[in-house]
Amino acid sequence: MSNFPAAGVYNVDNTHSNVGFVVRHLVVSKVRGSFSDFAGVITIGDTPETSSVTATVQAASVTTNNEQRDGHLKSSDFFDLENHPTLTLVSTAFTSKGDNEYVLTADLTIRGVTKSVDFDVEFTGASDHFFPGVTAIGFEAKASIDRRDFGVNFENNLENGTAVVSHKVDLVFEIEAASQA
Repeated sequence: MSNFPAAGVYNVDNTHSNVGFVVRHLVVSKVRGSFSDFAGVITIGDTPETSSVTATVQAASVTTNNEQRDGHLKSSDFFDLENHPTLTLVSTAFTSKGDNEYVLTADLTIRGVTKSVDFDVEFTGASDHFFPGVTAIGFEAKASIDRRDFGVNFENNLENGTAVVSHKVDLVFEIEAASQA
């Protein structure tokens, strides 16, 4: 497949990547958050089906641009940072949908709970890197999860029954990775 990156091992460049999420607040607005401390390895095989991804995210690095909310997310109501400092992703399958689109099936672990999640993935391209002999590749991945499936059971409703935080969380990953020199 000519639109697939060359086989090799690529390290995620967290200074040029984003690991983020979007969740509804009071049903009317979206709150966006991201993590600044993460690492990952993308191993590209000869075909998409022989490729794999592993990643680790440090829950303490969550930011939503609101210190009080970030503190709440780190508490036992959400990520339970004290007992579960990392989130992990380990691919179990990578299949082509055609063009530059793929499905990444991965075991996602949040709060010590592991569930299989399907991500819609777009290969955004490959380019020479600043460093000679190094190639940069890009992917965007999206999935929706129900936070309760991972033990994030915080429930707070207004008097009229409106949920303060939705159960659905959209995961959005924009990844640049570089081949090992």
